[in-house]
Amino acid sequence: MNETSEFQIFYKHIAKFSSITEKEFEDIIPYFSKVIFKKGDNLVKLGEKVNHTYWVSKGLAVSNYIDNAGKEHIMQFANEGCWITDQQAFYNQSTAIFDIVCLEQTELISISFEQREKLCLTIPKMEHFFRKKANDSFVKQQKRLLTYMTNDATERFNLLLKEYPDLIQRISKRKLAAYLGVSRETLSRLKK
Repeated sequence: MNETSEFQIFYKHIAKFSSITEKEFEDIIPYFSKVIFKKGDNLVKLGEKVNHTYWVSKGLAVSNYIDNAGKEHIMQFANEGCWITDQQAFYNQSTAIFDIVCLEQTELISISFEQREKLCLTIPKMEHFFRKKANDSFVKQQKRLLTYMTNDATERFNLLLKEYPDLIQRISKRKLAAYLGVSRETLSRLKK
């Protein structure tokens, strides 16, 4: 494989979920594009059609929703090695119900819905990969929802620290509070 290190890391990521050979991976690469977004740029905008899903090779993005009262709700942070898109809009080829914004300059490996469909038909192992990743994502979101419903703010904070120890240094207190579903004042008490 004669690709840059980010594609080597991407290959290892895919190989964890599917038995892709290096030769097959070379056939897969043309379906993907490398894209770079600046801090503050939107990957996905509320109300717009979602045609791409992204794997973060470097940087940090956030999926958020602003409710009718103007309160921000963080659905997901995506740092290195994570996939991010508005899944409902991507899979149904409809409009986004979330915004996805880069919190840092972010380098991504992207695939369009159309290219993903072609790739899965051409290389069935990739259909297996995307199914496994969708299942993995569903399980993680289900666990987060259950944690949100059953754990108090301290437990949610400690779980976030355990799962993403470096994330807290990279996000604002406002974003952290929105992810945990607490006020900034409550967050200040948790961090002591």
